[in-house]
Amino acid sequence: MKTTTALATVTALMAAPAFAGSAAAPAPDPVIETAVPVAPATPNWTGFYAGGQLGYGNVDTDLPGVDGDGLIGGLVLGYDYDLGNNWVVGGGLDYDWADIDLAPGISVENVFRAKLRGGYKIGNGLLYGTGGYAWADTDSVGDDDGYFVGAGYEHMVTQNISVGGELLYHQFDSFGTANTDVDATTVQARATFRF
Repeated sequence: MKTTTALATVTALMAAPAFAGSAAAPAPDPVIETAVPVAPATPNWTGFYAGGQLGYGNVDTDLPGVDGDGLIGGLVLGYDYDLGNNWVVGGGLDYDWADIDLAPGISVENVFRAKLRGGYKIGNGLLYGTGGYAWADTDSVGDDDGYFVGAGYEHMVTQNISVGGELLYHQFDSFGTANTDVDATTVQARATFRF
């Protein structure tokens, strides 16, 4: 009989783990949902800006041997308005100092521009076209006004700092006392603080 009791006890102990647990149904595995991608916010370009630019200028005239190239750089000031649909419009002023020798005794000293621009936002950047009024001054043959057209790209580095580059073509007819047509191309890097 001891054998029967011992056998029953061993059988009960071996069967016990099979009966352990809860009678309730197991909880389902959690469902992990895929995150919906959010389009990155583009910066708002509305506001005033001021800064500086530095680059290279190339000047050609109708007179043989009267042309030159050199360093150009100065200050920029302007205002942009973000239309809210990826388009930005604005206006600004540029004033550049230069020392571009065209011939002995003739060099370009200053360039001023009043400009309009319009562009399309690409992420944190703005690709734009520009044009407007230009005035240039020399050290010995006077000054003259004309026009310019060009394009550029500006990129927001932070909420208040932008950097970019601009390529401009200038045209001046019957320049100063030299009475010659002058065209100039400038390419400049620029940095601005946006208010």
